[in-house]
Amino acid sequence: MSFLKKLFGGGSAKPEGPPKPSAPVAQEAYREFLIQATPIRDGGQYRLAGTVSREIGGERREHAFVRADMFQTADEAAQGALRKGRQLIDEQGEALFRS
Repeated sequence: MSFLKKLFGGGSAKPEGPPKPSAPVAQEAYREFLIQATPIRDGGQYRLAGTVSREIGGERREHAFVRADMFQTADEAAQGALRKGRQLIDEQGEALFRS
C-alpha cells in the first residue's frame, strides 16, 4: 500500500518550513549602527531582509527586519535591505531596540 501511495502521490510531503535568511551579503556602517543585508531565497527570487545593530552600554542590540519586497537577484535584495536599514535608522534611531 505505501508503495502505491508513493507512486501516485498519496504520501505526505515533508513541509520545508519558512525560508531562512542567508549569510550577510552586504553590510554598511551608518550613523554608528551596522546594517547587514541577509536576503532570503524564496522560490526563484529573493526577499528583502536584514538586521540593524548597535552597541549600547557595552551590549550589542539587534533589530531584524523582513519585508514583502521581492527581487530577481541577491545583490538587488541586499541593496534594498541597506536602503531600508538606513530608513529605519533615520526614522527610529535607538528606538528600534525598545521592547
